[in-house]
Amino acid sequence: MAGLPKKRLRAPEESTAMDHAERFRSLRPQLPGRELHWLEQLRDAAEHRFATSGFPSSHLEEWKYTPRALIERQVFQPAGPDAAPVDAALVERYRLTDAWVLVFVDGRFASDHSWLEGLPEGVAILPLATALQACPEQVAARFQRLAGKQDHGLVAFTTAYFRDGVFLRIPAGATLTRPVQLLHLASRAGGLRVLRHLVLLECHAEARVVETYAGVEGAEGLTAAITEIELGENAALEHYKLQVEGPRSYHFGGIYAELARSARLRQHQGAFGGLWARTDIHGDLGQGTECRLDGLFLATGQRQLDTHTRIRHTAPYGVTRETYRGIATERGRGVFTGRIVVEQEAQKTDAEMNNRNLLLSDGAEIDSRPQLEIHADDVKCSHGVAVGQLDPDAVFYLESRGIGQDSARQWLTFAFAKAMLENIDLDELRRQEHAALLTALPQAESIGEWP
Repeated sequence: MAGLPKKRLRAPEESTAMDHAERFRSLRPQLPGRELHWLEQLRDAAEHRFATSGFPSSHLEEWKYTPRALIERQVFQPAGPDAAPVDAALVERYRLTDAWVLVFVDGRFASDHSWLEGLPEGVAILPLATALQACPEQVAARFQRLAGKQDHGLVAFTTAYFRDGVFLRIPAGATLTRPVQLLHLASRAGGLRVLRHLVLLECHAEARVVETYAGVEGAEGLTAAITEIELGENAALEHYKLQVEGPRSYHFGGIYAELARSARLRQHQGAFGGLWARTDIHGDLGQGTECRLDGLFLATGQRQLDTHTRIRHTAPYGVTRETYRGIATERGRGVFTGRIVVEQEAQKTDAEMNNRNLLLSDGAEIDSRPQLEIHADDVKCSHGVAVGQLDPDAVFYLESRGIGQDSARQWLTFAFAKAMLENIDLDELRRQEHAALLTALPQAESIGEWP
């Protein structure tokens, strides 16, 4: 009709992104650091970015296997102002006994179940919401410096709406004799848990950090957690991540690291939970650095478990070793994308990537994409990938020794996976991942006591 203003029609994806942003915008008054101008500016920019792009979709090459519609159909709600009751049995199940532990329930810090007694002088381990009040300048100097390089909606989402997290700073020359565990527990269906962690090791410092993500039976929702890691010259960090959330949960984890000269990073990931779970591991490596990454996933039912790594060598004499194994059964799906970039200045780089995968059923799928991008001419770089089924000769060999076919297949599958568990230096964590593997592995009772 003449004279009436034309209504602009939005594309479905745009509408969805804006609707999500409108829903989450109501969280802003509850978030920490509202009195900090720099943080509010970051949140404003991130909120606008998320309203524009929404959750990442398969239109982006790095997210081509992402089931965006699964996430966007859900309604996630953050925990209320009152702390949720903590399942003490669940805390004890996953808590490391000889560690400094920070427990988070539905994204909120649970001080009554945390333990930080006896920290060495000068070591700071604080909930991020507390650090924003106690030492805002130290947080401001590092927050978003590494994660901000990632141009996708989930990073913007965590920046805009993070509720808490951990600020960990180890001063120069200090060595932590116990690991630090960040224990995240989900207690309810439809929950929203958004966290940001800062891990800072100054020169010659050493530490071990464990991130554990679990939940009570029936707990669902979305966990979005980003960890930024800065390692000073000659610093060394062992970082572990165990993800065993519920079968209807969604999980995104980003680990973004920067290594100064001669620093060393060792990272292990075990992924067994969630309907969809993805972890990105990115690292920028300086001169003479060492980066060792390995991990294991087991996708059962209709789970999709993704691991994406991107290691960039920016200076000479760096070493990278990546070793990942995946198992998919029933209609499970796994994705591994590993990318190693060697810049022109990074001569004498030594980098290897190995990805082996096991398909246990006709409906299972694993997509593996190893990538090398080399701009230097004096390097040693290689990659290998294999996707296959159990060796029928090996199954027959065990059957000929009196072992039933189902048991033989389970034994061989467990042996394939167990090789990655042996890379875990923390005995208690290795036992937890061993138990998680057996819980997730179909018909694991046929394995019995493994030596």
